[in-house]
This record gives sequence, C-alpha cells and structure tokens, in this order.
Amino acid sequence: MTVQSPVASFTLSSPVFAQGAAIPAQFTCDGADKSPPLTWTGAPAGVQSFALIMDDPDAPIGTWVHWVIFNIPASTTDLPATIGPDPTLEDGSIQGLNSWRRVGYGGPCPPRGQHRYFFKLYALDTMLALRSSATKTDLLRAMEGHILAQAELMGVYRRR
Repeated sequence: MTVQSPVASFTLSSPVFAQGAAIPAQFTCDGADKSPPLTWTGAPAGVQSFALIMDDPDAPIGTWVHWVIFNIPASTTDLPATIGPDPTLEDGSIQGLNSWRRVGYGGPCPPRGQHRYFFKLYALDTMLALRSSATKTDLLRAMEGHILAQAELMGVYRRR
C-alpha cells in the first residue's frame, strides 16, 4: 500500500497501552472483548475520512483481521472504548468484517504465545463506497491511491 505523502507528525496512540506494550485483558477475549480507546493527532490537510485496520500477523494460519472500520469522519480525532458491533455508527463510520466473519471488533485471543496486534490508521482523501460486509482486502483495494498518510500502533497480548 503506497502512501502519497508521508506525514511524520501523524500519530496513533491509546491511553490504555503504549507502543509495543501489552493490551489490557479487558480489551481481549479474556475480558469484555470490546475495542480499546484510540487517539490520533497530526492528520494531513485534505483528509475526507479515516480508516482503521487491526490485525495479527502472528496467527498460526496467517494474518488474522480483528477490526475493519472506515468512513470515520475527517473531524474525528479518537475512537472511544467499547465500540459495539453495529455495522454503522452514529457518526456514519462503517465497520466491516473481521476474520471471524463478524462485523466490528474482535479482541486479541492468541491460541498460544505472545502475538503482536497492529492498529493501522489511514488518512484518506475520499469517502469510500463500501458496505459493512467489506473485508480488509476490500478496504485495501478501495483505499488504493487515496491514502494521504498512515499512522500505526502496535500492542502485544499473551493469554495467561
């Protein structure tokens, strides 16, 4: 995926875990399995929407997608904790399908060992014509040529 113009100041963070740190259990299958809060700053000019993909490249059967959400309004600078499984959120954001073939967030639940979970936020120059049945592959294809910047946050989780 090519980013048209890198923006060094575009950053993604969470108030509940730092870059490379453990994701708290409450945001995993061992807890409430609800999404963690995320915040971003430094979005480039010209943003029309944001999209977010959360995935686990350490899954035994290949990269496992935990969350797909797009058409997040350009004025948004955060996603609150515990976003439910609604296909369309109040602000118009649309949640796609995860690897469980369910709409919305599915928290970390590694079968063994510690896994890395990447939250990738994309600043886009358009709104996307996709439905809530969209997968990560659909989203990546639709974003091609529309990415102004990308920010990333990685957390880890190991089941006890």
